[in-house]
Amino acid sequence: MVRVCGVLGCLAAFLANSPARGSDLNRPVKVLTNSLDWSGWYVGGHVGYLAGRSDWSASSPGGINSGSTDLTNGFDLFKGSGSFFGGLQGGYNVVLPSRLMLGVEADASFPNLVSGTSNGGPARYGDTVLHFGTVRARLGYVLPNNWLAYGTAGFAWSCDQLSRTQPSDGVLPAAMEESAFLWRLGWAAGAGIEIPVAPGWSARAEYLYTGLDDARRIFAALPETFASNLSMQQMRFGLNYKLFDNATKPAELITKAPAAPAEDIWAVHGQTTFVTQYAAPFSSSYSGPNSLTPNQARETWDATAFVGLRLWKGAEAWVNAEIDQGYGLSGTLGVAGFTSGEAYKKGADYPYTRLHRALIRQTIDLGGDSQKVDAGINQFAGTQTSDRLVFTVGKFSAGDIFDTNKYAHDPRSDFLNWSIIDAGTFDYAAEAWGYSLGAAAEWYRGDWTLRGGLFDMSIVPNSTDLDPNFGQFQWIGEIEHRHELWGQPGKVAVTGFLSRGRMGSYQDAIALASLTGGPADIAVVREYRSRGGVSLNVEQQLVPDVGFFARAGWANGDIEPYEFTDIDRTVAAGLSVQGQRWGRPDDTWGIAGVVNEISKEHQAFLNDGGLGILVGDGQLSHPGPEQILETYYSFPVSFWRVTFDYQLVVHPAYNRDRGPASVIATRLHAQF
Repeated sequence: MVRVCGVLGCLAAFLANSPARGSDLNRPVKVLTNSLDWSGWYVGGHVGYLAGRSDWSASSPGGINSGSTDLTNGFDLFKGSGSFFGGLQGGYNVVLPSRLMLGVEADASFPNLVSGTSNGGPARYGDTVLHFGTVRARLGYVLPNNWLAYGTAGFAWSCDQLSRTQPSDGVLPAAMEESAFLWRLGWAAGAGIEIPVAPGWSARAEYLYTGLDDARRIFAALPETFASNLSMQQMRFGLNYKLFDNATKPAELITKAPAAPAEDIWAVHGQTTFVTQYAAPFSSSYSGPNSLTPNQARETWDATAFVGLRLWKGAEAWVNAEIDQGYGLSGTLGVAGFTSGEAYKKGADYPYTRLHRALIRQTIDLGGDSQKVDAGINQFAGTQTSDRLVFTVGKFSAGDIFDTNKYAHDPRSDFLNWSIIDAGTFDYAAEAWGYSLGAAAEWYRGDWTLRGGLFDMSIVPNSTDLDPNFGQFQWIGEIEHRHELWGQPGKVAVTGFLSRGRMGSYQDAIALASLTGGPADIAVVREYRSRGGVSLNVEQQLVPDVGFFARAGWANGDIEPYEFTDIDRTVAAGLSVQGQRWGRPDDTWGIAGVVNEISKEHQAFLNDGGLGILVGDGQLSHPGPEQILETYYSFPVSFWRVTFDYQLVVHPAYNRDRGPASVIATRLHAQF
């Protein structure tokens, strides 16, 4: 299912008309000129950047204020924010014998940060665009080389969230804040060019201007009437898939995913995943700020485009743009081994776009057996030697390279629990979405691999912003050995990390709380110090359709975890079984258990009312190990995979006074 297309993919489509560079790319790349019939239905995705402005007026009994708000935000690498957006589109074209194209298209876009504030007298007004879209006619001409040039115009809409903040004064004893939602209607016009890039696929570049008329909302507290318009200039890059071309039968649209568009020097893959979870009622004698709430349901949805470009011999660049939406149970709180790896610490009611990965990977062959590499997510097809060096630099997740396991590492296809898909003690550097800026090196030699990496940590523990000064950072090292047992492949890896940053000591927080009489607060005792940990990762195929995995980890329990979750000791193990044994070879059943623990100092901190990254019930008078059992069954339906998942959490957040909690989940996943 097509979702978002990155800029590199569209640039690659244009570059495909020129000879590739590099010793292994010295032949002209094939250009598709006559392989696409522009008539018919299509769906696709796009990304872009915009400049936005809103002119407003606010009228109240005290008078009229007016002004303008700049909604354009430059890209901030460390916050991962900016006025970029991603979205979906679909439409229908008719090409006349004269090569004139008539079409109609609808789209919806989800921005990362199209927002601004401005002052109006004593008040401060904010405007954030949540989502926007258009329904447009297209008029174009199919050029002799089968490129499509077009103009477009039509109807536009947007949904904004407005805010008004009135500071404290002689009349108002405290600052007063109000918010309201505002729908705007207007028009859009622009032009673009679209070219075939692979069988059934086309890429486009498009400029679009959007003008949205005045709309009004009343802030009731004063009262005050707020009216504003919105204008946006957008530069978009998109990718479309033709639904009913000559090579695609109508029935195939619901029985198989489209083939990923790819050429010698570029590739695009996509995925979408929807997870809904329900926490059944359970015993809860008391709760606190970070407690798991019984009898609740939450959902998450994401859609990702993986866009790659070959740079030179052995080098690849990949950009991953993703639309995210939804929340984990209790706002991703209440269980140290949290129940969904698809839930980030930052949730949202409305879809938004993030740039999760932007990396360059260089592979240097050193000899040995030649190995085939299949095309896939963030991976070009090709060959590599068994002895090699691999360097990765940019924005990515430390979990992409370290602590990987074929049976338990991907919440989109196998287990969901945080402390099963990763070692719970692996406090890897990351912002709230799980990604960081860094560099990693891997040396493959025979059956051994050595890995090392340096990553930026968040500016404060568990933050949405990475440290722009790299003052908080982390070293990661790993040694891996691959082997055969009883003729079956397996591996053993040991991973260690050392974090350097402003972290708090539990003993210091407890001592301060005893003096002040308040709850323990780790933030007020943070000092620049180190925290380390080590974990063991085992992966073993038992027979061709059954795999075993296990992890065990330890981390310094005197100092607060910085990024991942509140676990100081962990042991996990499980099985993954393919369905050949019961006549369904494409099905997978998995079962795993994990025991998580924290140090005595960590327990005392939580009992004094302290709050961790994910846990904190206000007290912990009867601590116990957090014990989790997870089992799932996954099977294909058309080109989707459907998964039913169950987790039993005993002593959630290490609290014997709460639980056990049963969590039921359904997952839908598709990719090409």
